[in-house]
Amino acid sequence: MAEWEAVIGLEVHAQLKTRTKMFCRCPLEYGAAENSRTCPVCLAHPGALPVPNARAIEMTILLGLALDCEIAERAVFARKNYFYPDLPKGYQISQYEAPLCGRGRFLLPTAEGEREIGIVRAHLEEDAAKTVHAGGATGRSVGAAYSLVDFNRGGTPLVEIVTGPDLRSAEEATWFLRLLRQTIVELGISDAEMEKGTLRADVNVSLRRAGEEALRPRWEIKNLNSFGFVGRAIEAAVRQQAAAHEAGEEVLQSTYDYDPDTDRLTVHRSKEEADDYRYFPEPDLVPLEPPAELVERLRGELPERPGERIRRLAARLGFASAAELVTTGNAWKAEALASAGLDWKAAAAIAMNRGDFRPENAEALVRIVQANVTREALDEAFAAAAEGPLEADEYLGRTALGDEAALAPVVESVLAAHPEQVETYRAGKEGVLGFLVGRVMRETQGKADPRVVNRLLRERLRAG
Repeated sequence: MAEWEAVIGLEVHAQLKTRTKMFCRCPLEYGAAENSRTCPVCLAHPGALPVPNARAIEMTILLGLALDCEIAERAVFARKNYFYPDLPKGYQISQYEAPLCGRGRFLLPTAEGEREIGIVRAHLEEDAAKTVHAGGATGRSVGAAYSLVDFNRGGTPLVEIVTGPDLRSAEEATWFLRLLRQTIVELGISDAEMEKGTLRADVNVSLRRAGEEALRPRWEIKNLNSFGFVGRAIEAAVRQQAAAHEAGEEVLQSTYDYDPDTDRLTVHRSKEEADDYRYFPEPDLVPLEPPAELVERLRGELPERPGERIRRLAARLGFASAAELVTTGNAWKAEALASAGLDWKAAAAIAMNRGDFRPENAEALVRIVQANVTREALDEAFAAAAEGPLEADEYLGRTALGDEAALAPVVESVLAAHPEQVETYRAGKEGVLGFLVGRVMRETQGKADPRVVNRLLRERLRAG
């Protein structure tokens, strides 16, 4: 396998967080009753004409700027023709030859430095309706007794980001996708939740010999709805293609489905090319010509990008901790607490393990944390800090028990009561320490200082 190089590209679809659909005024509402958010336009009744959603256009330009894309002076909507039950018009209004956002780049931070991932385009289109497969055990079309269509989703503004074939492993592809998702979320243009389908990914995978320049036929894996499935599907494609190449079998360009239960890919259909969709300009919509002043206004609204924040925080926390903080959306909490005077590592740990709080309460929270209050008091303080103004003085008197002489008998009692966990720890499984710390905290009714308890337990367990 070492002589084969994976060549991976992604097509990422994000539903935009607009109030209404792309070409009509039907409201968007996740979880609404089936087929209750429809009208003659999104159901393709004869004579109904589309009207573009201006806010969706602005959101797409904002994303394009964040991806360093060329913003088109003139973009054209096109009809992408294909026939499927969830597409009532028999075509999708999309963009092809003249997308709103052209070539760009995404600087992917890694522990070894930056990798530049090319962006081919980011174009605006309408989403299809949702097909629900019923009967059978899989919930997929294969084996279903029948299928139903919910047209509420049909017409939702959808931006598609297409990368170049620049990713080289499942790990790199999922890291890119996580960071792209965080970029989209922080721009405020989409919730980008894979479990809800507001972010979906198609993956293109091919193999070539190490050192080869030419691209071999690729497999497209459709509609992956979790980061884990993206990584596993890529690994499955690499395994199956490598086996085929080694056996001298022909690898054909096709669309595949990934089955997480069997961890295998199965052919869905032969891969379509652009000619199969018979693209042509949408006759019912005029070209888009974004004013230069609009583009510059949106450029001025760009926040610090997640990749930039990782590079900045890595100097203080190391790459792994900075990446975790940023991709979980917790970096702002760590920065607020550190700016209020807390040690950076302590701030990062609290940010990852505590809920949100109002930024103006950061200074009071730092005073409470540094006063070494009980866990119960700290829990109450953080809960209050999320609701309104926080008064530190209400919690400062509830300090944690840190007297080693008082805690030592409790530690001894807990160790004596749990010999199995003691032996497990001494056998090398240190994860059991958390259980023992929890028992001491319970015995002291949450008043013990967890740091002192942790140290006393380690010392006693090492001593035998």
